[in-house]
Amino acid sequence: MYDIKGNDNWKLVPDIFRRVKSRNKIKDNLVLLDQYDVSDGERPEHVAYKVYGDADLFWVVCMINKIENPYYDWPLSNLQFENYMKDKYDEVDAVHHWEKIQSSGPQIGAGPEDYSHMIECNSTDAGAGAVTNAEYERRIQDKKRQIRVLDPKYIDLFVREFKSLIRQ
Repeated sequence: MYDIKGNDNWKLVPDIFRRVKSRNKIKDNLVLLDQYDVSDGERPEHVAYKVYGDADLFWVVCMINKIENPYYDWPLSNLQFENYMKDKYDEVDAVHHWEKIQSSGPQIGAGPEDYSHMIECNSTDAGAGAVTNAEYERRIQDKKRQIRVLDPKYIDLFVREFKSLIRQ
């Protein structure tokens, strides 16, 4: 409650500083979450509508994936990506860094594009290959495209729990 004008006219205002997050149990539970690959131009609202039948549940998609700002944390469309690259780099095909294939350890694929077996190195290392600015930025976008969504069976429970936490 807050008296904005100081005239004893009290109003309920939301606590904008309250931060609520989903339980780690949910984010770490593979049964509750499904892998989802974001398509070109798809926004959190589209994903929420496809998965839950309600675009207003976009915030669940964002919360589960720790997306605080959809304009920066969400994958860009192909057109947005092209414009971003033109604005950021003078030469999109210039070398960003060098890398080589990791010769030991697990190399298990984790989605459509898996780069986990590559390590950065000096350009003089044997087997080193150049990674262009475009390749580097595309990898970042590919990682952003791989999100998790809460199984629709649990959405009502998740929303109820969130509302109860927000009211505390």
